[in-house]
Amino acid sequence: MVTIDEALVPGTDDRFARKRRKRNGKSATALIAQRAAGPVALLLAWWIVSATGLISERILPTPVAVFEAGANLIGNGELATHLLASAQRAGTGLFFGVIVGVLLALVTGLSRVGERLIDPNLQMLRAMPILALMPLAIVWLGIGETMKVSLVALGVMFPIYLNTHAAIRGADARFLDLAATAGLNKLQLIRHVTIPGALPGFFTGLRFSVAIAWLVLVVAEQTNATSGIGYLMTRARGLSQIDVIMVGLLVYAVLGLASDALVRIIERKVLSWRLTR
Repeated sequence: MVTIDEALVPGTDDRFARKRRKRNGKSATALIAQRAAGPVALLLAWWIVSATGLISERILPTPVAVFEAGANLIGNGELATHLLASAQRAGTGLFFGVIVGVLLALVTGLSRVGERLIDPNLQMLRAMPILALMPLAIVWLGIGETMKVSLVALGVMFPIYLNTHAAIRGADARFLDLAATAGLNKLQLIRHVTIPGALPGFFTGLRFSVAIAWLVLVVAEQTNATSGIGYLMTRARGLSQIDVIMVGLLVYAVLGLASDALVRIIERKVLSWRLTR
C-alpha cells in the first residue's frame, strides 16, 4: 500500500492553516465570552438587589441611575476631561516606575554586591504602605502633579522589581552553561539569555503594576486635585452624589480590566515563542 505524504499534496498546508485559524478564532470567542460572564453576572445581581429593594437606593443606586449619571457626565464632556487627566498621571507614573524597577532588578539580579547593598533597602521601603508616605511626599514634593506621579511610580516600581529580579535569579542553569560553552561574553549573556529569560517575570510584574497604578492614583487625586476621576469622586462625596461615585468606580474597574487585557496582548506578542493559554 502506497502512503501519500499529505505535505506534498498542493493546498494541504493551506487547508490545515485555515482549520487552525478557524479553531483559534472559536477559542478566542469562547475565551472572551467566559471572561465576560463574571461581570455580566455581577451586573445582573446588582440589578436584582436594586429592583427588589433589598438595598436602599440611598446606599446603592440602581444600574439605571448610574447609567444616567454616566451619560450626563459624558454628554457635558466632564468625564472625558477627568479621564484624560487620570490617564496622563497613571501613564507617566507607570513609565518611570517600570524603568526604575527594571534597572534596579538588573543591578541586583546580575550583581551579588548590588543585591547586598540595594535589595535590603528596597525591601524595607516595600514594607511601608505607599499611601502612608503621602504626608512626607507632600512636604518634599508639594501638592502638585509631581507628588501624584511620584507616588504612582513608587507603587509601580516594586512589582516590576520583585518579579523581574526573581526571574533573573531563577534563570535556568542549563542555558547559562550553554552560553558559557558558546563563548558568550557578559553583555552577550545578558542580551541573549538573561533578558529573554526574565521577560515572563517582567510581564507578571507589569500586570500587577497597572492595577496598582490606578489604585494609588485614586487616592492621590483626592489631595488638592482639580481634575481626575479621584477628584470627581471626592467632589461627588461632598454632594452626596452616590451615583457619580459609582460611575467613578466603574470607570476604574473598566480601566483596570482594559489595562490588564492590553498587557496580556503585548505579552502574547512578545513571548510568541512560549506556549500561552
